[in-house]
Amino acid sequence: MRKPSVVTPDRFASGMTFEQYLADIGTPENLAREGSLGAPRRDWSAHVRAWYEATRLSDAQVAALRWLASRPDGPAKVLAISEDWSSDCRRDVPVLARLAEAAGFELRIFRRDGQRFSASPKPSRAEAPDSNADIMAEFLNEKNGQTWQSIPVAVFYTKNLEYLYHYIEYPGIYHKDRIVGRIRAARSGESQEETRKRGDREFMELQQSPFFRVWACAAADEMISALYERLAVGPSS
Repeated sequence: MRKPSVVTPDRFASGMTFEQYLADIGTPENLAREGSLGAPRRDWSAHVRAWYEATRLSDAQVAALRWLASRPDGPAKVLAISEDWSSDCRRDVPVLARLAEAAGFELRIFRRDGQRFSASPKPSRAEAPDSNADIMAEFLNEKNGQTWQSIPVAVFYTKNLEYLYHYIEYPGIYHKDRIVGRIRAARSGESQEETRKRGDREFMELQQSPFFRVWACAAADEMISALYERLAVGPSS
């Protein structure tokens, strides 16, 4: 059984809509916050909007989503935790917006961090009162014996805000640690700075390749499939 959640109806309603999230990305207030590992932020708003506009769901995905939404105990609300510096958020949050549109879900998006980037394995609002650390703490990613504040997080609820399922970071077929680890690994004869620059360039090329779109589609399929399983079979033990 899940512990009581900090996500009350009022807290859920305080999140941003997708359009508000897009508008927020390029604001001076958002750009003044720390990015990944404390680095300066860049304005990703045009990139995220373009990715969203290019995202289309298949007829089967739309039909499945509408079936799920029609169930009395089916999904009706979606909470997302996102930061625009994350390539996984830039890939999957626009997809999540398309899912919500197709099914009529109410989507609300929350920043993960406050002014400071957080790498804490056990985030709390005591250490970051301007963040959503208390929500993040409910959906930490546990792997390799550690906990991580992996994003995006997409949490699906019923219309009464009863928890159904949540998705974290990337779809199962995207073996990110292996793929990106290979991209960023040092090559013979490279200096540390050359490795960093090449790794950044090749990772950006990957994000602009067809494979990132394949993984975006896989994220949609994974969420839809998991929601069907939750309704058809019940919660996993």
